Amino acid sequence: MGFTIRAFPLLSILISSLLIQTAISVDPLFSICSSTSQNYTTNSPYETNLNNLLGNLYLKTPPTGFGLSSSGQSPNRAYGLSLCRGDASTDDCRACLVDASSEITKRCPNNRGAIIWYDNCYLKYLDNDFFGNIDTSNRFYMWNLRNVTNPEVFNRKVSELLSKLSENVSETTIMFANGTVERVVGNETIYGMVQCSRDLSKGDCKRCVDDAISELPRCCNGSEGGRVVGGSCNVRYEIYQFLNV
Repeated sequence: MGFTIRAFPLLSILISSLLIQTAISVDPLFSICSSTSQNYTTNSPYETNLNNLLGNLYLKTPPTGFGLSSSGQSPNRAYGLSLCRGDASTDDCRACLVDASSEITKRCPNNRGAIIWYDNCYLKYLDNDFFGNIDTSNRFYMWNLRNVTNPEVFNRKVSELLSKLSENVSETTIMFANGTVERVVGNETIYGMVQCSRDLSKGDCKRCVDDAISELPRCCNGSEGGRVVGGSCNVRYEIYQFLNV
């Protein structure tokens, strides 16, 4: 895809968070600006195409939670997609895209490629066709700072839950799956979700999710909650209900 994070190796960027929110926030979780594409100039054909693209995605996405579009002609054609979390309402999806469309151009001014993530959605655009390709180069982690008392058992339960969801996600119409598993000690429940961008094939969706699950030990070993968030799929688990279901 051609995205990098400035001077830092992408997979070494570990973003820690308590992951507990008491109110809806408009702040993005993370964003990445492309470093391989040349910048566009103000009032250029690419800027016009990008603005049209963002408008198209805003109109297309809320009714179904997913939008895929392109605008203009080569070499100034802009390609983009937007995806809302599977449990997000139409209104929450629309509000998230408003924030994403505004913030992405502020964080990556005159950049021909960028990606931005929020809790309820993410938005990505580029000056070449990336549709249908697994994006594993753009990835970040978030985890709960509190650790469980029995990490070996807990990690196994998390892996079992997310692996089960991985088997189911590509068979759903919106490529989103969630579920729960009971912990061995006590009556606490582990909640999990996995989601893919709907431009992926079923096989690529599962490959993307399985790869994300395999990354959890890098960040979240024994943590009460964690996420691996990428440009094509994401996985998350918590010990509290974080979805609107």
